[in-house]
Amino acid sequence: MKTNMRSTRDAYGQALLELTGAGAEIIAVDGDIGSATGAARFASEHPGRCLNVGMAEQNMILTAAGLALEGENVYVASYGSFLVGRGYEQIRSAVAIPGLPVKIVGSCCGVTVGEDGASHQMLEDLALMRVLPGMSVLAPADYTSALALLKGAASSRGPVYIRLGRAPSPDIYEEGDRDFAPGGGRILREGSGVTLCCCGIMVSEALSAAKVLSSQNISAEVIDCYSVSPLPSQMILDSFHRTGCCVTAEEHFSRGGLGEAVAALAGESYPIPVKQVAVFDRFGQSGSPAELQEYYGLTASQIVSAAMQSWVMRRR
Repeated sequence: MKTNMRSTRDAYGQALLELTGAGAEIIAVDGDIGSATGAARFASEHPGRCLNVGMAEQNMILTAAGLALEGENVYVASYGSFLVGRGYEQIRSAVAIPGLPVKIVGSCCGVTVGEDGASHQMLEDLALMRVLPGMSVLAPADYTSALALLKGAASSRGPVYIRLGRAPSPDIYEEGDRDFAPGGGRILREGSGVTLCCCGIMVSEALSAAKVLSSQNISAEVIDCYSVSPLPSQMILDSFHRTGCCVTAEEHFSRGGLGEAVAALAGESYPIPVKQVAVFDRFGQSGSPAELQEYYGLTASQIVSAAMQSWVMRRR
């Protein structure tokens, strides 16, 4: 794994520029925070293709829906806590129910937003968005996969939610890798002892955990489940058959996110023990990203501990 660190949110503005440079007619709806979402440079180079509607998330969603009804290729981005939190009724009624191909980008999600505190640390967005029928929900692990998913979303025929983070995270994929799509996943490390299903910043933690587990003679298979909905179900089930146990890891509440999606899949198709590494029943707080990641147990060491527990109970 590379040591280069980049924020996934920085991929947003770059994706808009590359899409426009390739001839796509993109409209970006911004909420007066283009410097945070990455849309500022796009707005400066293509002012006619960026609409700043002010810090009014419900209006942002309705504006994007109206543009999509007129056939425009629309991206709308803001802090995930406000775009999803304040705009959920509009997302449900104006985008999800009619199935409009609006690209909803929740920026700066998770506890690693840091010092901004609980109000800005969106930890329930995956749960809220994955229950909406027809909504693709994507949580990229690094800059490269974020860029590919953002650009790929331009051709989507339905609504897409893409979760981005603020804190820099390690590069995992090679520059230019474009093999990412809704419903997909990526096996980053093969193994037969325990399945590690992860997304977002927890992918790099899972890879670190797999190295520790290997030293303890437990072979971990690491799956980047960047598509939380639809889930890469067959890939995960095939891994379950190889390992007989699983750990999920996500920077999200334990309820309603990747962990419960994977556990439901196991319960329906191949019952095995599934342990979760997530934020359990409490909101975030102010602190540095590193401090908060450690405080909430979103670390490789927690994945190792959960994997040991799951492995003891594995299906043989």
